[in-house]
Amino acid sequence: MRILIVNDDGIHAKGIEALARMAAQLGEVWIVAPDRQCSGMSQKLTIFEKMPVREEPFPVPVRGAWSVGGTPADCVKLALNCLLDERPDYIFSGVNDGCNAGFDIGYSGTIGACFEAVLNGIPAIAFSCMSHSSLEIAEAHMRPIAEELIALGLAPGEIWNVNFPAGDTGAVRGILRDRRIAPMQMYDAVYTRNADEHGLVHYTQQGVIIAPDKAPEGTDIAAVLNGYISIGKIKCALIG
Repeated sequence: MRILIVNDDGIHAKGIEALARMAAQLGEVWIVAPDRQCSGMSQKLTIFEKMPVREEPFPVPVRGAWSVGGTPADCVKLALNCLLDERPDYIFSGVNDGCNAGFDIGYSGTIGACFEAVLNGIPAIAFSCMSHSSLEIAEAHMRPIAEELIALGLAPGEIWNVNFPAGDTGAVRGILRDRRIAPMQMYDAVYTRNADEHGLVHYTQQGVIIAPDKAPEGTDIAAVLNGYISIGKIKCALIG
């Protein structure tokens, strides 16, 4: 199997290294990822600017690795149109530092890369974990989950969305499948107002995770905040 791996945290992030190490056990791996942090980019494309592309050394043996001065969706498009000699069979995105659940998926560059995949007829899986948490749970469970989801298949326009909870492997309460998207955001936005010496006002945003009991039962947010691995599907509305 030929696997293209992208992310939105940048090519030097620990999450993409862990994902590549797992994917290399399933087939041939290529890496095309942003050269910098691109969280919150959704499916944004770079239209009027040049995009530097550099072949990069990578800590996991792969067929090729490139950094792109663009967004996660740019990475998918450049990979398919310019960088890869063969079309990938699957696209993996992640492992993102921060869960992609509930309405937050609409902002996610991790999910945006997967949507770009399905617009090109390629199935995709998004992998994410709680912000600033260990990758221990992801590393222990990614391979069997990936093998399971690849075998199950997807309808046109669908992607798999996998979220890992915080903690170590001993803290995982199990895997919850068929989780629906929570009708809310997982992170409450808190804005801090400041002004510089010239009186120019600016705001900074910090996301604060909601309490577990605020998330409806059966949803992706409820699963991860209560210590479960969440698996669900997301449908790209552009594909019927």
